[in-house]
Amino acid sequence: MKQAYFSKDSGFTLIELGIVISVIAILVALAVPAYKNYTVRSKVAECIGVSAAAKLQISEYRLTMGPWPPDEASAGLVEDAGSRATKFCTELRYQTAADGSFAIDVDETQVGYPGVTIEPFMIPTASAQGVQWSCTPGNTSASAIKMLPPSCKS
Repeated sequence: MKQAYFSKDSGFTLIELGIVISVIAILVALAVPAYKNYTVRSKVAECIGVSAAAKLQISEYRLTMGPWPPDEASAGLVEDAGSRATKFCTELRYQTAADGSFAIDVDETQVGYPGVTIEPFMIPTASAQGVQWSCTPGNTSASAIKMLPPSCKS
């Protein structure tokens, strides 16, 4: 006689189902915080990306005029132009005419990491080939440095 492929009492036991549900719960518990950190970092990276226009204006001023721009207006960081504030960034603030650097003020509440300071600095280095920019943590709180993109953590 031929045996049936499934017997009458085939299926999963309660213990097997419990183990599968436990494994899924552990994976979700690990994935949700990692995803939240990823979204915060991407929003901060957007603020750094928005600073590209300011970097270009400051670089052009330096290459054509000689010194770094003396003030925010000369650097192209004009408040009333509306280009400084985005959903995640409150402003780009010119630090000093001595080195041409500027700070990126991140709205920590909008990016989803309230109660800390996230304020990376963009620092230029002029050479005969042009101006190279580097990102530093600046005034970012020690607990929030992990929310900066990798290029700004050093």
